[in-house]
Amino acid sequence: METEKTKCLIIGSGPAGYTAAVYASRANLNPVLYQGMQPGGLLTMTTEIENFPGYPNGVSGFDMMEDLKKQAERFGTDIRTGVVTGCNLSKRPYKLIIDESEEIETETLIIATGASAKMLGISDEQKYAGKGVSVCATCDGFFYRKKDVAIVGGGDSACEEALYLAGLTNKVYMIVRKDCLRASQIMQDRVMNHPKIEILFNTNTIGLFGKEMLEGADLVSNSGKDNEKRFDIAIDGFFLAIGHNPNSKVFTHYLPVDDYGFIKTIDRTTRTHIPGVYAAGDVADPDYRQAITAAAAGCIAAIEAERYLNTLDFD
Repeated sequence: METEKTKCLIIGSGPAGYTAAVYASRANLNPVLYQGMQPGGLLTMTTEIENFPGYPNGVSGFDMMEDLKKQAERFGTDIRTGVVTGCNLSKRPYKLIIDESEEIETETLIIATGASAKMLGISDEQKYAGKGVSVCATCDGFFYRKKDVAIVGGGDSACEEALYLAGLTNKVYMIVRKDCLRASQIMQDRVMNHPKIEILFNTNTIGLFGKEMLEGADLVSNSGKDNEKRFDIAIDGFFLAIGHNPNSKVFTHYLPVDDYGFIKTIDRTTRTHIPGVYAAGDVADPDYRQAITAAAAGCIAAIEAERYLNTLDFD
């Protein structure tokens, strides 16, 4: 297997990866970026983005990622298609295997592989993706002002997003598969006492329906019991808040992660405990998961990589 060498390797092509590429390219690091399984990241599934600076009229997630990609290419980033299938971070230069067939060595590594939203696994989720189904209330809630929506989940994140949506929409159904919420008591109290939030306990979603756009959800309560009941709710938006899976698995042999798989960084920077290896964006962010915070982390990671390279002796 022939080995390629580079000074800066970026894995991932969301806001963190592309922003890191812009900064690394402008610093003459000649970065190589692999797009991963979902070029552009989760934002390509978002219909409209209105809270990212610089787009006063909003922009689709796909178009924004294309803009970031073109900007990175303009400064010389070598953008490639491929997925990391193996790595050796035990010593520098760090070795990564791409698609089980190519090896590349790098002096610095920026991991920006993002996180994948957990889905229910019903086919209608994909059918109505961008047409009523969303994995980010903060990103898309604005488009459902004065409408009825549903959110799936019973933890703190689901409660936070339900409260956020309640401030915008006409009504929020919380679909909770258990007979209780998993959230902290204060969050439980807030959602249970909110006049716009109706909690549907012991309830599962079995389907979604609508002609072009989402119009409603098929639900079942007390599934398999004597009092099982199937019913529909009319909604315009269906939000998933059942967690995220950070795309960190290939690196966990070398990098510590938290209980959920998010890569741990040092003192909330992008630095990991391995010199020259950085984690930026959703793969290391269990708290915010916003495009703007991911982009900021990508910027920081590239600056850190440049500074680290300046300490090395390549003679």
